[in-house]
Amino acid sequence: MSQKQFRFVAFSGSLRKGSYNTMALKATQKLAPDHITIEQEDISDIPLYNADIHSEKFPDSVEQLVQKIKDADGVIIVSPEYNYSIPGVLKNAIDILSRHPEKPFDNKAVAIMGASISAQGTSRMQYHLRQVMVYLNAYAVNRPEVMIATAQHKFDKEGNLTDETAIKLIPQLLTALCELSEKLKV
Repeated sequence: MSQKQFRFVAFSGSLRKGSYNTMALKATQKLAPDHITIEQEDISDIPLYNADIHSEKFPDSVEQLVQKIKDADGVIIVSPEYNYSIPGVLKNAIDILSRHPEKPFDNKAVAIMGASISAQGTSRMQYHLRQVMVYLNAYAVNRPEVMIATAQHKFDKEGNLTDETAIKLIPQLLTALCELSEKLKV
């Protein structure tokens, strides 16, 4: 009997070229078990949300991302923490997606993780993002929590994740996301 296949959409909350979060997302793709496919999506071309402009028509970049989220078994968000909270680029993307009439996050399984150069990791951002997910009627995986603190020491020169704790927890997070996704389909 073959194992059920899962397809997840993932995006980084950082636009920086050398982003530790984009590196962590790439590591998540590599660490995914064979029955899980993770497609990285780019949020850099999503415009600033403006209800005057976006109440009737949404840009193609938003329409495409809405459809990809709707079609996926779940969403993975890998993000830094800016000023104790969600980075503006990520919050804007979520805000415009949430205004779409198809409500792509509704009843969707979501995994949240992040990397930060601080010793605190991304705990405050993750807490705030979980609050946003509640409003969107999305369901965030509770455990394990993946917070890559002092990220500048957790990746090698090629951008590969070297943190043993994160390497152990990421496949567990993906398994929990699969389980949550299945529960939400019942």
